[in-house]
Amino acid sequence: MTADFTSLGSETTWEGKLVRVGIERFRYRDGGEVSREKVWHPGAVGILAVDEEHVWLTRQPREAVGAPSSLEIPAGKLDVDGESRLDAAKRELQEEIGKQAKNWRELLSFYTSPGFSDERVWLYHATDLSDAAGAKLDEDERIDIVAWPLASIDQAIAACQDSKSLIALLWLHSQR
Repeated sequence: MTADFTSLGSETTWEGKLVRVGIERFRYRDGGEVSREKVWHPGAVGILAVDEEHVWLTRQPREAVGAPSSLEIPAGKLDVDGESRLDAAKRELQEEIGKQAKNWRELLSFYTSPGFSDERVWLYHATDLSDAAGAKLDEDERIDIVAWPLASIDQAIAACQDSKSLIALLWLHSQR
């Protein structure tokens, strides 16, 4: 069953550097109204960077879930005014792993947790990689670069708990 609805407005209860949190109210076509807790997020990009032998990943702490070492694809927020998603992906690839790519292809996009957040991630496939100027991490980032052998992609999938990275790695596995 699908139900058409319209937003009746929202109230922000907290706003931080990355997200805004609050309540949004909706009215369904049948007149019913609901309130939903919501997290507004600017969106993000993830990059599946692949060369002939490796998929390029990162390991970094994810304090919010208590993970000292999360295996992930390079990624970042859409937080630069006027920057396209593709340009954000190119910037993040260089900043996180010091690579650039000649070939870029948008694979897909998805909502990370549509029950309470509007965060959407766009995944890009980057190939024909070369070294770029060194990685330029944000001052609070602690990222290790991981050149994971393509021949062991199943182990990367098993070691990963990050949704954007799992989606990207499973896509890559399906193409091999």
